[in-house]
Amino acid sequence: MDSLHTSRIQVPISSIFVNGQGRALQHLNETLSEIARTDVPVLIVGESGTGKDAYAKQIHRLSKKNELRFQKLNCASLDPNTLSRALRPVPPGQEWTDSCGTLYLDNIQDSDLATQRTLLTCLAEDEDTDSKGGNVARLISSATFNLESEVRLGYFRRELYFRLNGVCLRIPPLRERLEDISFFMEHFLHNFSCEFKKNTPELNQEVVDTLSAYHWPGNIRELENIARRIVLFGDFRIVMDELQFSIPEQFGKVSVVNGSSLKMAARAASKKAERELIMRTLERTRWNRKKAARELQISYKSLLCKIKQIGVPDSKHED
Repeated sequence: MDSLHTSRIQVPISSIFVNGQGRALQHLNETLSEIARTDVPVLIVGESGTGKDAYAKQIHRLSKKNELRFQKLNCASLDPNTLSRALRPVPPGQEWTDSCGTLYLDNIQDSDLATQRTLLTCLAEDEDTDSKGGNVARLISSATFNLESEVRLGYFRRELYFRLNGVCLRIPPLRERLEDISFFMEHFLHNFSCEFKKNTPELNQEVVDTLSAYHWPGNIRELENIARRIVLFGDFRIVMDELQFSIPEQFGKVSVVNGSSLKMAARAASKKAERELIMRTLERTRWNRKKAARELQISYKSLLCKIKQIGVPDSKHED
């Protein structure tokens, strides 16, 4: 155990989320830096807990309107009137104080058709105001899955999708960024040690191996919660024992033929882990698919699609 140095400063969580060692994330951050200074609308796609909010805030900090307000609206509980007020632009000649510089629409996949219609109307008004010199907020949206299937099924307006998707940033899940696990864990352990005024536990290879074998359905947020518990307990073993119990047996038993790539093995393991998680959630919710979808933080339609893919018997599909 390392001694805690009171002079050390906590690193903001939001800045940790947009860091990492992997090549994919470095490329993502390079793209972010290039688009942040433009007014192009951005769609951020990533599973729950991957850091979509942090990326939206980073884009705002690097934008030309970073002195204006960053406003977040959750589309899961958004009515058209609230959206209309938030998107109302500041006309030319009026004071921009407290004006919204970036409007962040979180979980855009949960917006209903009425809200989508309002958003389309407001975007058309924004274009007119912007051409006359008024202040129009930079628009950033996020979704937990790709929206192309929603567009094809008619649940998401095609025109709106193309307006929001000026540039798409796809954040990889933590299970595809195993090289970043120790990086994130060290940051979280440091921050929580500062917060709780405790000694900072020291990572070892056994802990890193256990963390790397887990499938991380909650992604970086789940890793953060585990780091908090480790600091509070003052011991890795209690938390690691619980984590090892949660690792599906088949996750470590993926068949790999000679010549298979690491990426193929990881993909196969990921699919098995995903199936295990879905089945456990369905069992826990007594096969209530709508409740299971909410717990998994995906849309109901996406869950139905995944259920078909993993071959769940139709007789169990009772809501």
